[in-house]
Amino acid sequence: MCGITGFIHPGTSPDDALVRLQAMLAPIYHRGPDDAGTWVDAKYGMALGHRRLSIVDLSPAGHQPMTSACGRYVIVFNGEIYNHQELRRSVLMHPSALPEPLFETDQSTRVWRGHSDTETLLACFTVLGIERTLQATVGMFALALWDNQNHTLTLARDRIGEKPLYYGWQDNAFLFGSELKALRAHPAFVGQMNWHAASSFLRLNYIPAPSSIYQNVFKLVPGTVLTLTQNHIRQKTLPSLVPYWSLANAAIQGQENPFKGSFNDAVDSLEVLVRQAVQLQSVADVPVGAFLSGGIDSSTVVAMMQSATTSKVTTFSIGMPDAKMDESMHAAAVARHLGTNHVEHIIQPREALDLIPRLSEIWDEPFADSSQIPTYLVSHLARQKVTVALSGDGGDEFFLGYSQYSFYQKLWRMRHLGKLPWNAAFDLMAPYSNSKPISAVLRKSKSVVSAWYQPNSQALARHWFDRYRQTDVPLAEQIGVNMLDFPVLTDVASTAGLWDAGTYLPDDIMVKVDRAAMSNGLETRAPLLDHRIIEFAYKLPLNYKMSKGVGKKVLREVLYRQVPRQIVDRKKMGFSIPLAAWLKNELRPWVESNLNRISTNSEIYNKEEIIQIWKDHLSGRRDNTEKLWSIIMLIEFTEGAGK
Repeated sequence: MCGITGFIHPGTSPDDALVRLQAMLAPIYHRGPDDAGTWVDAKYGMALGHRRLSIVDLSPAGHQPMTSACGRYVIVFNGEIYNHQELRRSVLMHPSALPEPLFETDQSTRVWRGHSDTETLLACFTVLGIERTLQATVGMFALALWDNQNHTLTLARDRIGEKPLYYGWQDNAFLFGSELKALRAHPAFVGQMNWHAASSFLRLNYIPAPSSIYQNVFKLVPGTVLTLTQNHIRQKTLPSLVPYWSLANAAIQGQENPFKGSFNDAVDSLEVLVRQAVQLQSVADVPVGAFLSGGIDSSTVVAMMQSATTSKVTTFSIGMPDAKMDESMHAAAVARHLGTNHVEHIIQPREALDLIPRLSEIWDEPFADSSQIPTYLVSHLARQKVTVALSGDGGDEFFLGYSQYSFYQKLWRMRHLGKLPWNAAFDLMAPYSNSKPISAVLRKSKSVVSAWYQPNSQALARHWFDRYRQTDVPLAEQIGVNMLDFPVLTDVASTAGLWDAGTYLPDDIMVKVDRAAMSNGLETRAPLLDHRIIEFAYKLPLNYKMSKGVGKKVLREVLYRQVPRQIVDRKKMGFSIPLAAWLKNELRPWVESNLNRISTNSEIYNKEEIIQIWKDHLSGRRDNTEKLWSIIMLIEFTEGAGK
């Protein structure tokens, strides 16, 4: 796991290129504190930089930027290719296909310089080409590859978007990097705010790909390749993205080619896939542990880890001082049953409050999923003992674990009720809206009715996820929301799950985990995001995943073979903190100091609306926690780290 960055800026001298590259590497030191490297081709203004967190092949043979043995390719790579040993064996089985001298040799055999997955990738690119290599990988990654023969730069990102990669033209330079702060360090960076993205952020709590918070800077869409040719460089344009794998296609193909076996057959097949993924992702040259919340997903991952070894797996969980939000006792129960070496920490309010002013700097772009706080703290806890931690991310999206999926099903079945004269009914209730109970009922009723008006099930999911679905965002100018579209599947829950998997998962969950972990020098891996598990999940009929409003049916059965159901069967809690109360009390001075940053005549923010949102929250008239958190995170960014 590492940090990568670089640029193409023709005309830059070698000395200036190195200075600029070092400046871009400095702010992402946390992503790779073990080593750093640079590579420059001054003729083409090409510069590659790398910060290394050593996980596989700790020797100098794993140093990056790395050049292929044939000299054609130079790469900077962030991530892990879990099946790289298998790929390596496959390449070595066909030595006649390898151009000389692909490998260093002695008199009797071909040998590799080291055992890193980066070297394996370079060899496969040479033999198979870029697209075929990426299709053959099982892993998470973001990479930049310079072709010394064709003088092209290729950027690629893993199928689900576990690892970040930003890119774009700024002035006359093409910049890219793992985090925006690397791009900001280049002197050509303009950094004009993207208020379309800001509007999306206030509605969703995250910025959806391909947008970023800056104009002309983009997130590389998961599962795609971007190849910048000399023609693009001369014209300062961007090529079309080329997909090597598609989440939407995986979903459609899964529904067109459904699983034919019984439910028990599905459980058997899934168990094999999950066990295989966990075993692959448990391999490293450094200590490996796992996050454990006590829920279905993380418990399944830990159970598979523990069953594959005679030594104790080290697990980590965070507890909350508020018993209503505390899952630590459930994690401890699972750990006791499985016999893990369990490490637990109860968050103290002071820890969280001290972290909050740093969030804008750590997340590097407006981000308002407040579970970022416990995620950071559990990552910090894990890093004290391990360098790699496995997580259970992905189970909810692909096996329909979120409670709203069954709610969407009910809403959609009742959409014919939207034809009733609701507006007349709401007008009759309007005179009584000053009453807090009636106001709450009226607000919820309007939400339901507006959901019935949506044209399809994907639109329903997008609408319901919108924090401002009944009102305008508090910006002076109302700006549209730009998002990727996904196909409508055969049922509402699966459609919503696909939309979450293509947007919320990479742009919220993966961003949260990546920044929280990497800011602590910790690599995280998510076995349930193995694309073979995802493709299998889309083949399953709905009743194998959801039954009587409860999701993850087939995944639960895999876990029940390892852990008694009474230990793990409970209502999903999520990774929450008592933020609503903190905003009113401990964080009130911080909130109000940020609100005071907005001028009365601001051309950006509608201060009057924001102050009303704050007053309603303080009075208890409405719980505006999510809205306030996103507003403050945006103000912090525009007035602080991102200014």
